[in-house]
Amino acid sequence: MAQRDINAALASQVRSLLLSTPSAELPMTYQQVAIALGLTPPRTIQRVAKALEQLMEEDVAAGQPMIAALVVSRRGDHLPAAGFFEQAVALGRFPADAQQHQALYVIERDRALNNRH
Repeated sequence: MAQRDINAALASQVRSLLLSTPSAELPMTYQQVAIALGLTPPRTIQRVAKALEQLMEEDVAAGQPMIAALVVSRRGDHLPAAGFFEQAVALGRFPADAQQHQALYVIERDRALNNRH
């Protein structure tokens, strides 16, 4: 199986997980996602991050809230890792001004939570 197909399959699994997880258990950490999907080392968090980047691309292209906003770092600040913000800027969803990112993230997270079916 080609790496792109593997990444697409993992992205689909991550989306399904985030759609089926009860709202009270969201957001999840990258590690919680990896464990829930049964990923094993090496590079489990990196694989989750790549899948989330793909989901961000798909959601922005579809004009939908970024479901990736439902995954945060375990650092304790309840925010995604820096890569989320870099990708959101690259996709045009967030402005380059990092001062706005935290407030925009909260809006995006709430939209993603409310948009789950």
